[in-house]
Amino acid sequence: MHHQEFQAPDALRDTIKCFWYNRRDFGNRQSSFEVLPDGYTEIIFYFGSGCSIAHHGSMQTLPSPFLMGLQNQPVLLATQGLFEVIGIRCFPWTVFDLLGLASGADGVRIMDHPVARLQSSLHDAIRAGRIAAAVNEVEQYFMQARTQIAPDSMLFKAGVAMRDANGSMPVSQVASAAHATVRTLERKFKQSSGYTVKDVSGLMRFEQVRNRLWTQPDCSLAELADELGYTDQSHLSREFKRYTGTTPAAFARKAKKEKNAAGNEIGAFIQA
Repeated sequence: MHHQEFQAPDALRDTIKCFWYNRRDFGNRQSSFEVLPDGYTEIIFYFGSGCSIAHHGSMQTLPSPFLMGLQNQPVLLATQGLFEVIGIRCFPWTVFDLLGLASGADGVRIMDHPVARLQSSLHDAIRAGRIAAAVNEVEQYFMQARTQIAPDSMLFKAGVAMRDANGSMPVSQVASAAHATVRTLERKFKQSSGYTVKDVSGLMRFEQVRNRLWTQPDCSLAELADELGYTDQSHLSREFKRYTGTTPAAFARKAKKEKNAAGNEIGAFIQA
C-alpha cells in the first residue's frame, strides 16, 4: 500500500482539509475492506477494475466519483486488482456548498455532478504515474469552485473551534466561539452539513480515539478518556462500540496484528 497526502492551498483551507492519493493491490480475487467513521466528508475518484459497496446484503457497484459522507458505522467496500484513489477530504459543513448540492445525511452518495468530467483526464495521469499532476488538476477545479461560493465566517469559526477541541467542546461553547446563538448555529450547521454540531463533534472525538489506538494500541483507555473529555472509560468504550461495532480493546488487538502489514494506514481512506 502507498499513501500520500497533499496540503490544500491557502485559498481552500476553509473548505478542504487536504488532497490524497492511495494505491493498493488486492490481487486477482475480489477483496473487501472497511472504511471507519470519522469527522470528514470525502469526494472519491477511483481507478481500477471497479468498486462495490455492501447494501442490504448485496454488493452494489459505485461509479467514480462518489461522495463518502459522514458515517455512524463502518462501510464495507470491495474491489480487486490494483485500486488507486484520488480523494478530496472536505469539512462536512462546506462540501455541499462547494459542490452546489443539497445537504443530507446520505452516507455514501452517488453524484451526478460536473466534477465527474475530470475522471478521464485523471485516469490518464494516474496511468502515467503523474500523481502530482492529477492532484493539481483536482485542486484547480476546486479553486475555481471556491470562487463561486461566499465564505461563511460563522461556520468557519465553529469548525475551527470543534477541530481544535477534538470534538470535545459543548455546543454552547462552539456557538460562543462562532459569535452566534446556539439556535442559529445549529440551524445553519444542519443546513450546510445535514448533521447537528453534536453529531459531527462525536465523530471528531471518536476519530481521535481510533487514530490513537491504531498508532498506540497499548495506550491507557482511562487516560485517553480523560484527555478527550469523555465522562470516564466506560463512556469512551460505549461511544467507540457505537461507531465500530467492536470494543476499543478488540480494535487495539487487531491494530497490533495488522499494522505491520498495512503500514500505518487505517483502511483505504485514512484520516490524518
